Amino acid sequence: MSTAPLLSSLRGWQKDAYHEYFRLPRRDFLLVATPGAGKTTYALTVAAELLARREVAALTIVTPTEHLKHQWAQAASRFGIAIDPSYSNSQGRAGADFNGVAVTYAQVAAHPALHRQRTENRRTLVVFDEIHHAGDALSWGDAVQEAFDPARRRLALTGTPFRSDANPIPFVTYISEEGGKRSASDYVYGYGPALEDGVVRPVIFLAYSRERDTRDIEDEPAFQPLNASVHFDRVLYDGGEFGTAAAAGSPEEEDFLGLPGLLDPDQVRTLLSKRQQSQLAARSRAAKTAQAAPAAQAAPAAQAAPAAQAAPAAQAGPAAPPVTRQQLAALRRELNGLVGAWSHRTGQPHGAIHAELRQACGGPPLPQATADQIQARIATIRRWAICGR
Repeated sequence: MSTAPLLSSLRGWQKDAYHEYFRLPRRDFLLVATPGAGKTTYALTVAAELLARREVAALTIVTPTEHLKHQWAQAASRFGIAIDPSYSNSQGRAGADFNGVAVTYAQVAAHPALHRQRTENRRTLVVFDEIHHAGDALSWGDAVQEAFDPARRRLALTGTPFRSDANPIPFVTYISEEGGKRSASDYVYGYGPALEDGVVRPVIFLAYSRERDTRDIEDEPAFQPLNASVHFDRVLYDGGEFGTAAAAGSPEEEDFLGLPGLLDPDQVRTLLSKRQQSQLAARSRAAKTAQAAPAAQAAPAAQAAPAAQAAPAAQAGPAAPPVTRQQLAALRRELNGLVGAWSHRTGQPHGAIHAELRQACGGPPLPQATADQIQARIATIRRWAICGR
C-alpha cells in the first residue's frame, strides 16, 4: 500500500515527526505528543511505510488495556494493516491472515519467552502505546526487555515525558538531571503547540470557593483541623466565567463536570452558556414557588379575618405590586455583575463575596433571596465600592 495518500492527510506535526523518524536509521524512537494529538495515526503511518519498504514483515502493538487492543486493530484496518486484537498466549503462533497482533503489557509479562520467539521469527516493528506503563511493575519492564529485544524496530509513544524512578523502562534513553533521570525524546509535540494548532481544546478549570472557621492556634499543636465547607463557584473557560455558586456534589456542579468531549471551543462556550441559563431559569422557578407557598398558606387566615380588620388596610392604600420573575432575574444579574466586578478588583472568589454579603445583610442564598434582600445586597456592595468595608 502506498503511503503517499496517508502523508497528505497528516497534520503538520505528524508530517514533521514522520520525516524525523526516517531522517536517520534508528532502531528505537520515542515520541512524546499531548493526548488527543493523533499518536495512533502517526504510528500506523510509520508502520505502513516500513511494511511497504519491507524493512519489517510483522507488527506487534503493546497497549495498557484490553479495550485499546481493539481500538488499535480498528484503526489499523483503515491503513490496510490486519491486526489480531484477540490473540492469546495459549494460541502460540499468530494467524496467517494477520500482519500482526495487539497484546497488553500484562499479557507480555505472563509469557515473555513466547513473545520473544514470535519477535525472532519475523522482522518485527513493536509499537509501545503509553510506554510509561512498562514501568508500572518491575516484572513488566523485565518482560518487555526479554520479549522485544530482538525486534527490528521499536516505536514508543507517550503523552508526557517521564522519570526513571525505581523501574527504568527498556529501550528508553535517560538524561541525568537534578533529582534523578528523565526520558530523552526523539520528537515532542506539547500541549502549547497543539492548542495553537487547534488540535486540542482549551482546558476547563472549575473554581471553588471556601468558607472556614478560623481560630487562634499560636499556642496549639502544629496540626489543627479546621471546620471548612467548599462550594462550586464557577467555570473558567477561554477568558469567560460560567455557572452559579452551588454546593460541591450538587446537580448544578455536575452539569459542568459532565461536559462531553470532542467539542470545538465555540461548541463548549455555547454549551456552557446554555447550562448557565438553564440553571438560572430553574432557580428562578424555585424562588417563585417558595414565595407562592407562604401566600397560599396565609390565604385562609386572611379570608377568616373580620372585615373590621381589613378596613384600616384599605385606608392605607393599594399593596405594592408583586415582583415578577423577570424583575427578580434582573436583580440577580445585577448583583452577580457587581460581584464579578468586585472579584476582579479584590481577587476574592465569587462565592466568598456572596457569603460576606449574606453575613452583612442576612437572608438565604441568592437563588432563594427575595427582591428586597437582593436589593439590600446590591446597596451594600455599592457602598463597599465607594467607602470600602
